[in-house]
Amino acid sequence: MNRINQKLKEDKKLLSIYFTAGYPSLGDTVPIIENLEKHGVDLIEIGLPFSDPLADGPTIQESSTKALKNGMGTALLFEQLKDIRKTVSIPLIIMGYFNPIFQYGVEEFCKQCNSIGIDGLILPDLPLDVYEAEYRSIFEKYGLVNIFLITPQTSEIRIRQIDEASNGFIYMVSSASTTGAQEGFGKEQQAYFERIAAMGLKNPQIVGFGISNATTFQQATANAKGAIIGSAFIKDLTANGPAGIGNFVKRIR
Repeated sequence: MNRINQKLKEDKKLLSIYFTAGYPSLGDTVPIIENLEKHGVDLIEIGLPFSDPLADGPTIQESSTKALKNGMGTALLFEQLKDIRKTVSIPLIIMGYFNPIFQYGVEEFCKQCNSIGIDGLILPDLPLDVYEAEYRSIFEKYGLVNIFLITPQTSEIRIRQIDEASNGFIYMVSSASTTGAQEGFGKEQQAYFERIAAMGLKNPQIVGFGISNATTFQQATANAKGAIIGSAFIKDLTANGPAGIGNFVKRIR
């Protein structure tokens, strides 16, 4: 069983952390992953930096730009992660955009992911119909869970199509805006969380965008399996470096 599916079976609310590979420094990728697992994070999303990250807010965009300037790229990320399963056992997901994967070669990318122990991919700009028609068989061949995003504007029909095509969790975007931290969720967002929970989907949901502290983590997970923190973690990395990871996680739960 894929590590993502094993983790989803655990009787707890899951904390997933996103960070950009190669940020703050080029060599920080593996130490950050090891520190996150050490301090009790449940899943890690490794951001593959891209020059035009449309779904990301300014904090993640800036980290992506810096990582690219540092020299991070697809081949280097795979080289950095080649021995990661000697020290880390929790699910690892690569989050990025489809263009670099297409340029690398989709099957070769998936093959490399499989060989180093990557469990899933989040590609916001890969449409469901294109995935189903052209790439699903490749992802499944290499044991990769493809994770789709939904937003408050996604229709019920589309959500159920995504649920049917998924075999892991659904990334539930908390709002229609780009990524970024919030102090709390309003009534409209909480009603959205409750509406999705009431749909009885077969795949659990993990909420992303806007989770930055214990309050927003608890609000997001009241009706979902877990929550993802990205921008707030990047800001903490910028201020405190990898050495501050333990304190950051303690502040969330």
